[in-house]
Parts: sequence; C-alpha cells; structure tokens
Amino acid sequence: MQRIPKFALVLASFARVAAGQTPPAIELEVDARQAPQRLIHVHETVPVLPGPLTLFYPKWIPGEHGPTGPIADVVNLRIRAGQQAISWKRDSTDLFAFQLTAPADATALDIEFDFISPPEAGGFSAGASMTTELAVLSWNQFLLYPQGASPDRLRFHARLRLPRDWRYGTALDVAKENSGQIEFQPVTLTTLIDSPVAAGAHVKTVDLGTAAGAAHDLHIVADSEHALEIPSGLEQHYKALVREAVALFGARHYRAYHFLLTLSDHVASFGLEHHESSDDRLEERFLLEENSMKVQAELLAHEFTHSWNGKYRRPAGLATRDYQEPMKGDLLWVYEGLTEYLGYVLAARSGINTVSQFRDELAGLGAHFDHESGRAWRPLSDTAISAQILYGAREDYADLRRGTDFYGEAALLWLEVDTLLRRLSGGSKSIDDFCKAFHGGTSGAPEMQPYALEEMVSTLNAVQPHDWAAFFHERVETVERRAPLAGITNAGWKLTYDAKRPEMWTAEEEQHKLVDLELSLGIIVRNEGGVQDVVLGGPAQKAGISPSARITTVNGRQFSPAILREAVQAAADKDQPIEIVVKNGEYFSTHTIDYFGGEKYPHLVRETGEPDLLELIAQPRAGR
Repeated sequence: MQRIPKFALVLASFARVAAGQTPPAIELEVDARQAPQRLIHVHETVPVLPGPLTLFYPKWIPGEHGPTGPIADVVNLRIRAGQQAISWKRDSTDLFAFQLTAPADATALDIEFDFISPPEAGGFSAGASMTTELAVLSWNQFLLYPQGASPDRLRFHARLRLPRDWRYGTALDVAKENSGQIEFQPVTLTTLIDSPVAAGAHVKTVDLGTAAGAAHDLHIVADSEHALEIPSGLEQHYKALVREAVALFGARHYRAYHFLLTLSDHVASFGLEHHESSDDRLEERFLLEENSMKVQAELLAHEFTHSWNGKYRRPAGLATRDYQEPMKGDLLWVYEGLTEYLGYVLAARSGINTVSQFRDELAGLGAHFDHESGRAWRPLSDTAISAQILYGAREDYADLRRGTDFYGEAALLWLEVDTLLRRLSGGSKSIDDFCKAFHGGTSGAPEMQPYALEEMVSTLNAVQPHDWAAFFHERVETVERRAPLAGITNAGWKLTYDAKRPEMWTAEEEQHKLVDLELSLGIIVRNEGGVQDVVLGGPAQKAGISPSARITTVNGRQFSPAILREAVQAAADKDQPIEIVVKNGEYFSTHTIDYFGGEKYPHLVRETGEPDLLELIAQPRAGR
C-alpha cells in the first residue's frame, strides 16, 4: 500500500469531497503592481491528492449571462509540484479546462500565470479594465479551480498587491495590510468572484448611510482627481436611493453594500451586479456634465436592485452549479426586465430623475418597441434565451434582428403588472407588495434562493388574484407586432408624437453623439455621418440606404446633424423629397427619400378622467 502523507489524508480530492467536509483554502496571490501596463501576475497554491486532475478557468460569469471568461488573455501558464514542473494539456473541446496528473507525493500544486487586460475594448468585465491611473479587478480572471468542487464550499485565501499609493474599494473583508499587500479574509469561491476590487490613484469614498442595519458606501475611482467631485445634490439622491430600495423590498440580503463607481473614458462602460457591491463604469466626466448624469445616473439604481432581484432571488436556469455549466436565460425578462423597471421607479422616487424624465423614458421605450420590425418574427422570450449571442450582436439592422429587449420591453411589461395590481385591487396593492413578498424576507447575510416561473406567478396571485400565467404567456412567448403599451394607458397616459424632442431624448442623443430619426426618416445616424441603423420598411431603407454607409451630403450640402434635421423640416414645409448622397465602401450613390412628415418624437399625454398612476408610482416611500 502506498503511504499517503498525513496532511493529504486530511484533504479530500476536490473531485470527491465528502458531504459535510470543508476543503482546505486555496492560496491566491494577485500582483497588480503592473496594472498601469495592463499586466497582472498570479500565483496560486492548490491542495491536491495524487492522480489525474482537471483545473477550470471560470467560463460563465454571473450577471454577464454568457461564456465571457477571458481565457484568451491568460498567458505564461506554469504548474509545479514542489520543484517538479508538471505538464498540462488543454481539453480539446472545453478550452477553459486544463488536464494534468499530480505526482504520487504531491500535496499541493503551485500555479502561475499572467493576465493581459485589453486596451480600449468594449464588452463587460473582459473588456478594458485598467488604465495608468486605475484598475477594476475581477477575481474570476485571476484563478483556476479544481473540477468537482462546489464554488459555495471551495474556499480561497486571497492576497492582493497594488501600485504604490493606490487605494481601493471592495465588499471583501480585509484581514490585514502589510508591506503593500492586502490580505483578505478567506471566502468561498462564490463570494470571491462576486466581490471585485476597484482601485486607483484617485479614489474617494462617500458614506451613503445606514439602512436596515447595514452600511452603504460609494467608492469613486477615477482617471483624475477632478472627476471625483460628486455634486451634493446627486450625493443626496444616492443616499435616498438606499432608503427607497430598502423601503421597497422591506429587507436587505447583504452585510454591507459597496457601490464601485469607476470613471474613465478608457475602460469598458457598463454596470455589473454583485450581491454586496456593484461594478459601475461610466465616462470620466460623468459627475461633471449634466447630460451624462441625466442619462446614466440611474445605473446605480439598476445594479443595486439586482442585489434583491438577480442575486438573492435568481431564476433556476441562471443558478448553475459552477462556472462551467451553461446558463439558461429563459427568465431574463424577470431578472433584467423587472430590474430595469424598478431601476426607473427607484431613480424617480429618490430624485435621481424627475417624474417628467420618468415619463420621457417610458415614452421612448414605448415608441421604440412599437416601431421595431423584428417584433414580427421574434418573441420576447427568444431575446432572453438568446442573450449570450445578442449582447455581442452588431448595431446594423438591430431593428430587424432585435437585441436585448428583455430589458426595455420587459420594463413596459412590468409597468403593466404594476398598474394591473393597482387597478384590480382598487389601489390597495402594487408592485411594492410583490417585491416584499418575493424578494423581502428577513435581513441578513447574502444567500441565493432560486425560483421557477410557477413560484413567481403563485406569489403574484397571492398578492392579487389574476390569470398571471396567461398574461405572461401572451406577452412573452407569442409574437406581438405592437409593443405592450397597456401599462401606459392603465396609468392614465397616452403615447403620442410631435416634432418636439423630449428632454431625455435630447440628452441621449448628445451623450451618444448621434441623430435619432428612427420615428420619422427611419434612420439613426452618428454625428460624423455613419449610418448606425435603419428601420426596415422606413423611408430611408425604402430609398436604398443601409447601415454602415456614411452620409456625405444632404440636399447638396455637406452632412451635419443640423443640416439633416433642417432637411427633414424643409421637406415637410415645401413638400419636396430629401436628396442624400452616401459613401458605401468605395462607391458613392444618391438616394431620394420621399418623406414629408417632419421630425417625430414620443410623449405621454394625460388621458382625461383617468387617475395618474405614474405620479403615484414615482412618489417616495421612505421620505426625503
């Protein structure tokens, strides 16, 4: 019989951990001192038993709803057992798996690799995450873990080195800091991956107050010191957001909450939810420019809402066993759609947006989806199931393809749910009651409770009886040519159109540097003239203009956003077509657009005799 070292007997093979047994912690050292050069150095010590072993690099990243682990940026991988180099082989079909054999006397493997953060790239956390001044560190990018180990039981003891004088924010508990190294308390792999670190040379922490017995902090990390200056009004609104969210759900499921707000023009721009924090990334001057704040300030409300809807209560198809099991996005219209709606509501209740801006957003959503040609073939459910391919889909013919509509269209659906609850109950019930029943419970540390559609429907029926199953089937599973606008009409409003650009529409155009004429010419044009998209069957598409073309002249004049708008108005005034010259590849062509209706933009107007439920929905619940 081969003698196994006593220490190894205490361990269990990570592929065969006995029930109730706690595996030893994996030691993880991440050296981010070269983050300004976009290089991270990793050293990992993994306890093992002798024999075959497979190590996984996390593939399916929670919140990103796809196999987005940046495996291509893992380089220089070396594995040793003591002084012995261990050969490894990548699996031929699962490129995120590394197969090897631990020697007979091995008790641990030392793993080293480097990670390259991409420059100026879009996407989510796998996109650009580092500049010379800051870094957002996502732990899933800096580790391998053994096959067969449950992320909820596998423990990591992580240490981190940052560039000199850099500060940081994270939800992880710090054990100690010594000689430039931060040592965190041991946590499960689930908690580690769920707890990114935002760090940099320019950092500011804002106390957002205590609610339901938990502290809330906003950590701002920016590319410059000037960008850290948060307006006092916005700070107060974010403090109100904390109070309003806790009032909405009635409990919290985190020990403390940390908003990690990264401000840079050189990192991927997005928001990613975590249970006790959120990774929110916006442009450097977000806090300094009015339009930027107007359009994007509610991002924190959306990601904060996910702590309840997405992290605590999660669709069973997204509650996978590990980071290699494919996720099923069938209920993303709940995960993201309800969160989108509640984000709008909480932004209004906390003063981040005005009630007028709230209405503008709903009008914009209603108009967009009511004119989306892809609705004729693709149900909302398929946009959710196809999330992993739609997130990275191109912008051209997006109107025909449909995109991640399980955000915006589903927000309209949940507005309808809210208004139906109010109408059916005579005003005694609302979405607030559902949120308390489904997402509330008892305040405490993070936990996850998966659910199926049937449980959600049952909870709604307990709040207010209705055929909710049929309601969701009709709006989610069937092809509906028209957008779900009943929530707007139920709320006492009507969607109309005129030539006046709404405040939020103008801010969106200026923020994204484009001219959005989808409701009139059926075209969206970037400020430099590039055609981003056309509406199938719209005037521009009928005239032969396609996405990726570049408009050079309008009615004989060099293109500019102002010239294009003036041409639309002139066509309406003089009843004359618009002549546009485009460059497509190496060729120029002239197109005549027969459109004479002027600019059209969406607005909500009051329906006389109906109660204003939008005003009621937007009212604060926790006081100001």
